[in-house]
Amino acid sequence: MMAHFTITPGWPGWLDLVDKAIEVYKPDSWKGYTVGDNTHKELANYPYHLDDEKLMYPFYEKAVKSGIKNVCIHKGLFAPAVEEKFPRLRPYADVSDVGKAAKDWPQLNFLIYHSGYRWIGASPAEGMAEFDKTGRSSWTSDLAEIPEKYGVTNVYGDLGQLFAWTAVAEPRLAAALMGMLVKGLGADHVLWGTDAVWTGAPQWQIEGLRRLEIPEDMQKRYGFKPLGPADGPLKNGVFAENAVRLYNFDKRAELARPDRFAEIKADYVKNGPGRSNLRYGWVRNAG
Repeated sequence: MMAHFTITPGWPGWLDLVDKAIEVYKPDSWKGYTVGDNTHKELANYPYHLDDEKLMYPFYEKAVKSGIKNVCIHKGLFAPAVEEKFPRLRPYADVSDVGKAAKDWPQLNFLIYHSGYRWIGASPAEGMAEFDKTGRSSWTSDLAEIPEKYGVTNVYGDLGQLFAWTAVAEPRLAAALMGMLVKGLGADHVLWGTDAVWTGAPQWQIEGLRRLEIPEDMQKRYGFKPLGPADGPLKNGVFAENAVRLYNFDKRAELARPDRFAEIKADYVKNGPGRSNLRYGWVRNAG
């Protein structure tokens, strides 16, 4: 099992905790919420920007020296209704601070969770309407444009919530989001994530992406490439191989090594109720 260590920039003594993590906990990656306290936004006293040289660059230096180079950052999930409640946090929720940080620190990888997708907390139809009107999606389009704009290759997009929120309710939007991420970041820079704790068992999402294809009219209009077969290189890369490479994870050797979680899984497979396709969230109204 691999784990993050959550950074808390701005909090008193936060860099000391980073030092302790490097020495004691030895995490596989770092995780941060630029809005501060994402769970209790009303208490978020320490929002930050990734490109704040005074605050963040000393941390990046420590990350480089430690060899723990994957910096996983929660972005997006900040629909207009959320902005109305917490307007002061809005400037910290988008991806406008990612490009400079990635350019200044090419030794690190910036894994942007949810790919900055804004519309969680609103109806999926609102996200679809934005794309139909503009050909863009806040703030996922901005993320996808960072490599070309800043000349970087160390920015990655994760599909957590983004795919679950759109695949059933607005499948054309799911296809568009996949198309723009693959086109802008590269197929090898898109990472699987489910946020399944919020959306039900992950199996339905896996099946959804296996079956998803970008409609031909959308491919022609926006220059999106096909996603390809269910077990083709693009989807296999998204599901596993891209992350395997990022974390230098020899999956065959590691999966063959027995551990407590392997024992729990074996017991579940033997005695459990079997896989579930239970899903939480929006469904598309056929009417």
